[in-house]
Amino acid sequence: MSWGTELWDQFDNLDKHTQWGIDFLERYAKFVKERLDIEQTYAKQLRNLVKKYCPKRSKEEEPRFTTCLSFYSVLNELNDFAGQREVVAEEMAHKVYGELMRYSQDLKAERKHHLQEGRKAQQHLDHCWKLMDNSKRKFERECKEAEKSQITYDRLDNDINATKSEVEKAKAQFYLRTHMADESKNEYAAQLQNFNAEQWKHFNNAIPHIFKNLQDMDERRTVKLGETYRSFAEAERRVLPIVSKCLEGMVSAAKAVDMRKDSVIVVESFKSGFEPPTDFPFEDFSQNLSRTGSDGAISNTPKGDRDRDRDRDRDGAPGSRPDPKHPMSKTKNKLWLFGKKPKAPSLEDFSHLPPEQRRKRLQQRIDELSKELQKEIDQRDALNKMKDVYEKNPQMGDPISLQPKISETICNMEKLRSEIHKNETWLSEVEGKQSSRGDRRHSADNHHHTPQGRESPEGSYTDDTSQEHHAPQQRTSPPKPGQPNPDLHEFDDEFDDDDPLPVIGHCKALYSFDGQNEGTLVMAEDEVLYIIEEDKGDGWTRARKQGGEEGYVPTSYVEITMEKNSKGAVTYI
Repeated sequence: MSWGTELWDQFDNLDKHTQWGIDFLERYAKFVKERLDIEQTYAKQLRNLVKKYCPKRSKEEEPRFTTCLSFYSVLNELNDFAGQREVVAEEMAHKVYGELMRYSQDLKAERKHHLQEGRKAQQHLDHCWKLMDNSKRKFERECKEAEKSQITYDRLDNDINATKSEVEKAKAQFYLRTHMADESKNEYAAQLQNFNAEQWKHFNNAIPHIFKNLQDMDERRTVKLGETYRSFAEAERRVLPIVSKCLEGMVSAAKAVDMRKDSVIVVESFKSGFEPPTDFPFEDFSQNLSRTGSDGAISNTPKGDRDRDRDRDRDGAPGSRPDPKHPMSKTKNKLWLFGKKPKAPSLEDFSHLPPEQRRKRLQQRIDELSKELQKEIDQRDALNKMKDVYEKNPQMGDPISLQPKISETICNMEKLRSEIHKNETWLSEVEGKQSSRGDRRHSADNHHHTPQGRESPEGSYTDDTSQEHHAPQQRTSPPKPGQPNPDLHEFDDEFDDDDPLPVIGHCKALYSFDGQNEGTLVMAEDEVLYIIEEDKGDGWTRARKQGGEEGYVPTSYVEITMEKNSKGAVTYI
């Protein structure tokens, strides 16, 4: 339905309607602006929330519990979710709000142009009407004047007293007025015909054309609003797949919570490695008292304690003082189950920590130093390659200029190797102590023999820096672990097993080893030995020569092949 034919006389109402349409469009644009502001604020608050609850510690200090890891996963997914809200806000700002504001400006300019054309057409029609009305009024006046002059002429012509000159003058005036009335009549007729023609053009051509343009503009505004409604919804729909993945990630994080793993982590984190305290011995302070009663007198000393006292006296043991080497003496200051653990200063070798925690920290430091050492090795290799290139192509650079950097890198490598060796010695000490305690427990239960020369009285390994082993020139031998330093007093409560240990594999010597320390085995490069005991983590493997001689060799000096039927069969270097 056309506005031009149906609403030809509603120019003012169409003016108001088109203005309302633009106002409504701008109102919707304001709504979108407030909505995207809400999205941006929501996304910002979500990101601040995630930042607030994200761990601020280094990765090494972060808790490893599944509940913590799952919560961090939820935070990461929530951060991604906040990013999608920002995408929604950006889509709305660009494809909805920005488009509406640009379109509103275009509509205002177009509406102003069409209304100006309509007002010009109306002004032209009003001008034509005024010309016609003026000619009509003039024609009316001239007719009235002509009638008056006719009445005057008729009166003087019939008056016998009127002179001839007066009659002639009245007659001339009558003819003049009649002529002027005829001219006014013709002018009025022409103006009326022109106005009618302009009015027909106005209401049949100009106004319908202008109203059609206004109708097209309003219909395009309506279509644009529908498109922006759809774009408003599409901005949400586009992010739904990623939002769904974020929610799925949160659900997966929830499923990853494992109470058993958390319990294991608690044990690994706080396990001290100490043995539980043993029973306190009975201390009899009445054994030196003179007894006046008969042998059958009642004694307050338990029978079992009296027997032990007699045995101790028979063996010449001094009194009933507790043995300083008694396990309880070693751990009585470490009964932290119901008390607060005393604080100890942090030491370089982590000796202030319990054995298990000390072992983990030392192993962690060794891994970090090994990574740094590998970086220095890679840098040295790169510098050497660059030096070779400079030597072959002097125009590219001076090879001597690289020597200070190479020397510095080699120095750093030596420092790192020294640090690694020092920490490996401490690690061997910790593992040796733990192995010693385990062997003593096992010996007390099963009378199993611990190899001589593996541990020191404190269960540690002594590194003799004065002993150096020379490897072939074509290969550089790896650093040796701490050298075994046996102490026979540590194993006074154990006995040797005469049966030889079974062969569980064989090995080939990669380097020669002089075996100067007690308990070690001399071997030559490429010599084949039998494996009778695996490496317990201290860097030493127990081997037997074909002639029957047994001893320990550095694990890094041999290539080991385990028998398939042996436990944990594996081949490694």
